[in-house]
Amino acid sequence: MDRAVDAANLGVAAAGDLSVWGLFMNASLMVKLVMLGLVLCSVMVWAIIFDKIVTLRRINKQASAFEDRFWSGGSLDDLYESDGAKPVHPLAAVFGAAMGEWRRSARIPGVDLVRGGVKERVDRAIGITVTREMDRLRRWVVFLATVGPVAPFVGLFGTVWGIMHSFSAIAAMHNTNLSVVAPGISEALFATAIGLLTAVPSYVAYNVISNSLDLFQDRLEGFGTEFAAILSRQSEERA
Repeated sequence: MDRAVDAANLGVAAAGDLSVWGLFMNASLMVKLVMLGLVLCSVMVWAIIFDKIVTLRRINKQASAFEDRFWSGGSLDDLYESDGAKPVHPLAAVFGAAMGEWRRSARIPGVDLVRGGVKERVDRAIGITVTREMDRLRRWVVFLATVGPVAPFVGLFGTVWGIMHSFSAIAAMHNTNLSVVAPGISEALFATAIGLLTAVPSYVAYNVISNSLDLFQDRLEGFGTEFAAILSRQSEERA
């Protein structure tokens, strides 16, 4: 009887501490591991979100400044030397790849810039560069796509384990008092809450960031198409 009373008193004490730290400390080892894993995933998710937001703002600003210089009517050779030879952002990399291929082809003795396959090589250089730059920008975005749908189920696993732990406590103590059940139920629901708090930002950020990256890819491809047309006209003029 004394043991049952002591267990009930401990249950009341545990149930009374509903702070985040208290819920974590009173959880079983398995639920603690689930919580720590979800918190780690949440930290990584927010780090990726912050990094991608800053990166997208930076590259769009750099792209706008570069397009202003490109369409200002200045020399393409000067622009290549200043921006294209050692590009620091994706749009300059596309310009540098296309311009570099065209310049190398133009230096070949006796080459026909119109019929010598120059246009195909320039188009190929643009396509490869766009793909490479977008692969670099999409790095870690797949992590958001993975955490979004998986995190709630991991939290649900913690929920199930916490409820099983509560039932085990009931069976061991032969006591159905709410104070005995409450700690396990609380930790179970807390694991579910962490799973949702991890999944929702990840899922929303994945959709927003993916849409922004798709728009930027369209921007790169559009610029590449326009620049390839400019180089094609210059090839015909030289011919």
